[in-house]
Order: sequence, then C-alpha cells, then structure tokens
Amino acid sequence: MTLTARKTRPMHRMQSLVCVLLILIAGAVQGREWPYYAADAKSSKYAPLSQIDGGNFARLQEVWRYAPPDSAIAATEDIWTRSNKGTPLVIDGVLYYGSPFNVLCAIDATSGEELWIFDPQSWKDRGDFWGFARGIAYWESGDKKRIFYGTASDRLYSIDIETGRPDPKFGEGGFVDLGKGLRRRIDRSRYCITSPPIICRDIVVVGSGITDWHDRPPAKYSTPGDVRGFDAHTGEQVWIFQTVPQQGEYGNDTWENDAYQTYGQANVWAAMSADDELGYVYLPISSTTHNHYGGERPGANLFSQTLVCLKAATGERVWHYQLIHHGLWNYDPSVPPVLTDIEVQGKAIKALALVSKQAFCYVLDRTTGEPVWPIDEREVPQSKTPGEQSWPTQPFPSKPAPYDRQGLQEDDLIDFTPELREKALAILQKYEYGPLFTPPSEKGTLVLPGG
Repeated sequence: MTLTARKTRPMHRMQSLVCVLLILIAGAVQGREWPYYAADAKSSKYAPLSQIDGGNFARLQEVWRYAPPDSAIAATEDIWTRSNKGTPLVIDGVLYYGSPFNVLCAIDATSGEELWIFDPQSWKDRGDFWGFARGIAYWESGDKKRIFYGTASDRLYSIDIETGRPDPKFGEGGFVDLGKGLRRRIDRSRYCITSPPIICRDIVVVGSGITDWHDRPPAKYSTPGDVRGFDAHTGEQVWIFQTVPQQGEYGNDTWENDAYQTYGQANVWAAMSADDELGYVYLPISSTTHNHYGGERPGANLFSQTLVCLKAATGERVWHYQLIHHGLWNYDPSVPPVLTDIEVQGKAIKALALVSKQAFCYVLDRTTGEPVWPIDEREVPQSKTPGEQSWPTQPFPSKPAPYDRQGLQEDDLIDFTPELREKALAILQKYEYGPLFTPPSEKGTLVLPGG
C-alpha cells in the first residue's frame, strides 16, 4: 500500500485520463454534487444543472487535465494500462476517482490539484479481471466520511476522504478480504470487484465480477456470485444472499440434477440501486456458469438473470422477477435499475425500470415486484442441441415497446445491390436464425440483439 501527495506526474503511454471541462467545475461551484455512481442511490443519473445548455456548449474550454498514476505504473512495471470505465464522484468540491489500477485519487474540482492518492497495489495481483474498475461509493455517518471500493485483489476498502488513509476500525486495518466468507473456496484469479457497492442504512452491499465458466482444473465447480452485506462501521459481514439457492432455500428446486452443488457465478457485476426509505436494495443478477449451454443445469435456474429485492439490514429476499429463464444468450442485466415514482391511471406507484440487452424495459412496482404493465410469458423456439433443455417460454413486456430490433430474418439483410444481397443470403444460410430467443446451436446461431 502506498499513500502519497504529489504535484505532477509524467504522462507515459497515457490511456486512462480524467479530462474535466466546465460542466464539472460548474457543478462544484453551484454546490451541485455527484455522490453516487449514477447520481443518487436510485440511479436517476440526473443533475439539475442549468449553467451549461445548448446555447453555450460549443464554447466550453478545457481548464485542466489530470493523468492518473496508471500510466506511470505501467511504464515502470511492464504492464499495460486498461480502458477507463470509472465514474468519478464529486463531494464538497472534491472529485474522487478510482482508476483502472484501483488507485483512488482525490482532486480539487476547481483547480485540478491532486490532494492525495491511495494505491493498494492490487495491480500486482493480476487475475482475469484486473483493470476493470467502474466506480466507487461514498458514505457518511456523523463525522465519518468514507469512500468504499473493491479491488482486483478481492478487497473491500474503507478510505477516510479527509486523509486518504484506510479506516483502521474497518475490517483488517481498513479492508475486508472478500475471498473469505463464501460457501466454498474460490479461484481468486477469476474473482474481483468491478463495480461500486451500494450503501443502504449503514450496510455496504457488495457484488462481484467472475469469469463465465468453471474454475481451472482440478476444480469441478465455479465460483459463487453470492451478494453480501457488511457493517459500514466495522466491516463485519452481516449477511449473505446465495444467488444459486442451496438445499432448503427458496428456488433450489429450479436447479435439477443437483446442479446447485457445482454451479456458480449468477453474480452482480453491474452497479446496484437502493431505496433508503424502504430499506431495500435491488440486485441485477447476472448469468450463471456457461453463458450459452445449460445441458448440465436443467431448470429455470433462479436467481440467475433475475432482478432481486433484498432488505438491506438482513439480506432477506422481499421479491424477485426472473428476466430470463434458463439463460442461454448472456442476456444478463448490465445496468442498475432506475427507481422512480410514476402515476398510471391515476394511481401513484413506487416503480423501477430496468433496461436490458435484449431491448426490453421491465417496469415493476419496487415494493412488490409486480409488473406495472402486463408481462406475457410467450412460447419461444426450442433448442436442437443434444442434452440441452431450453425453457419453453420467456417474458415479453407489453409496455414500453422494444427500443431496438429483436430477432433476425431475411428481410433484415442489406439490399444495396442485388449482388450484395445474394452474398448476405448465402452467409445467413450457414447459420440458425430467427426471432428473439432463438437458442444457440451446433450449427451456430445468429442472434439480435447480441449478448
């Protein structure tokens, strides 16, 4: 671990860059903040700023530029930099940024001056997921103001925003080892934290990033994607929600052939949302092991590709809605649900909306999980792959309408010239294709949208 303050750093092979324009400066000056990955716990992604508009946007000028430490680290350690997927936070005029190498940086939002950095050196433990850091989380309670974030070395850190130092009263001197406390041993090279946790009622809820297949031999199982809640003050693990239900748990019967014993993943790699008033957190749970083949896991496979609502204090399931039964397309949710209050036919509804890879928007009552508008279970094409038992139906929301093309037919091919169309038809005939949810095949299947 290193903690330093510095004025400048050379920009070697600089691929990861925070470039701040007047839009963020204006936010700091006006007292507007961005304390969450998606603006607020409800993931509204909205800021009520008005200083910049269509009339003056073209006149914006860059006022400062900041190069995170990643490029300098890469130059001296002979490793490559990764793409910048992180969303900075702005709190009390300070911009906090977690770099792809898990270096946490505090920057004066007006001047661009670096205030401090914290480098846990997780880039030294490079597994399959190092360099994929999507964001950090902020929490305050009384005089405590902390940044929580996970690293490629399977650690959850609590950092004092005033000093840039780990909170010595949290976990093991400022961090929790997330490789511990799961139901079975994990392959650490295939497990890490890629997105920010969500904090609700002083509970830090943490997901994980996991590779999409079984662990390396001789392991005959895959790493579990269980979601956990930790006390924000102490780092104690308060609860665990097993996303592949074990024996005696609700949903265990959706895993036939005792597949629950070896299958895992079903993790939450995307960001999450929370309703502090209700005390609920909302988990967009990913695919289970083997994205495109499920012959060894017959059944609907709860809670894979499911939106789950939990009580933040206890981890108790309130409700769930499975978006994909027995997933075969990698159509896992990749964004946090937006929590919003709407009115339908004169009735006020605490709703949530989740957009999906398959171009559906699922709108549910966030207190009960009931669809706001009907969601129909429709028959879909069935698998011809030996051993595969695809699910007979999938859910189709009636409202709102799909926002992209779904499925692939001959009429969708280009027809710029007769010759090009004939070539496209010839290529198409080499594969299986059809409506949405046409399953993978030995021949190869063209799907649209892709997963």
